[in-house]
Amino acid sequence: MQTHFSLAQLADPHVAEAEKILRTCVHCGFCTATCPTYVLLGDELDSPRGRIYLIKDMLENDRPATEQEVKHIDRCLSCLSCMTTCPSGVNYMHLVDQARVHIEKTYVRPSGDRLMRAMLAKVLPYPDRFRIALMGAMVGKPFAPLLAKIPGLKPLAAMLRLSPGMPNGRAHHEAPGTFPAQGQRRARVALLRGCAQPVLRPEIDDAAIRLLTRLGVEVVRVEGEGCCGALVHHMGREEEAHAFARTNVDAWTREMDGPGLDAILVTTSGCGTPIKDYGHMLRLDPAYKDKAARVSAITRDISEFLYGLGLPKADAPLGRRVAYHSACSLQHGQKVKGPPVELLRTVGFEVAEPFDPHLCCGSAGTYNMLQSEIADQLKAKKVGTLEALSPDIIAAGNIGCMAQIGSGTGVPVAHTVELLDWAMGGPAPAGISGTAKAA
Repeated sequence: MQTHFSLAQLADPHVAEAEKILRTCVHCGFCTATCPTYVLLGDELDSPRGRIYLIKDMLENDRPATEQEVKHIDRCLSCLSCMTTCPSGVNYMHLVDQARVHIEKTYVRPSGDRLMRAMLAKVLPYPDRFRIALMGAMVGKPFAPLLAKIPGLKPLAAMLRLSPGMPNGRAHHEAPGTFPAQGQRRARVALLRGCAQPVLRPEIDDAAIRLLTRLGVEVVRVEGEGCCGALVHHMGREEEAHAFARTNVDAWTREMDGPGLDAILVTTSGCGTPIKDYGHMLRLDPAYKDKAARVSAITRDISEFLYGLGLPKADAPLGRRVAYHSACSLQHGQKVKGPPVELLRTVGFEVAEPFDPHLCCGSAGTYNMLQSEIADQLKAKKVGTLEALSPDIIAAGNIGCMAQIGSGTGVPVAHTVELLDWAMGGPAPAGISGTAKAA
């Protein structure tokens, strides 16, 4: 793609990076076939190629974002399916992230939208605040249908509909500390606590720690870590995202330089993608760029690490059929697609995948609240293709996908690591009865 940035503009490293990405695009349009919003809406401006044109015009002319640009960029899920499809290697992720920062700095949103985004940014990344918010949502949930009829309150209605009710108890292994390996130690890892997952489904990390320690891995909950920053990052709140990243880099670097770490493990793939990108995110910060790159280099999704570690093969099938949903942040953002399926099959599950595994379920962080109508349509499509497999269980590796899909189906939804732990002697995941070997 031809660009026309001035030399003065290109002196800004952010603009220089955007220009490099834009020039990689060859207008081929392959991305339109796998973009969920284009497939659903059929509007060129709701495709990656269309959004790239909008971003180019906005940045090249060095002007504030317009209502039209904000509308179509807001509709982007950041699922990154386009990056998997693109034959030219266009780094759409970094480009759309920069566009969102530009929007946040130059566009004045309607007051209701500003308030909703500020509330999400100040509540969801903080587990204690999130727990309190869920308690409040129990009171407001009956009013969700009424609120949904008021245009400015649709995001609030969506938030109430998605609320699971009373938050679960804390994870048994949530506090900072070390959990020793059983038998000979094979590795020492940090396990990200995160923010939303320990409130919505604390048993996921309990299962991960049981499984890892059983396999000879020492697990550390590192003092001082917090939210990965993904939520505010995808809303264009750059400074807040960088602050979260620096906090985590400091915490993990202390552990790496002290007792040492073989890996930083993440059980929420939506968190793993930005952490693996910390090196890029903080590349212009001389105090953090090297430390951030070190952190990114050893970050692994839990399935990625377990696949490399190896699990014992089951003696016989478990008699449970699992429909595996591949989270966008895992398959497109981290390029980890095969390991979760292979692990589930190794321990004895029968695994099936839907015919549209590349398409997003509509969760995408806060998308299912801020763009609820599109998210609901994507959810219906995804649930339909998963239920068509006649599964006993639906598996996924991201809490956002689990909540989104679970709100549209009666089939139990479990995290991949919960199923692996169950098959190897752990308790049954929530909503699933019997033993793993039940027919």
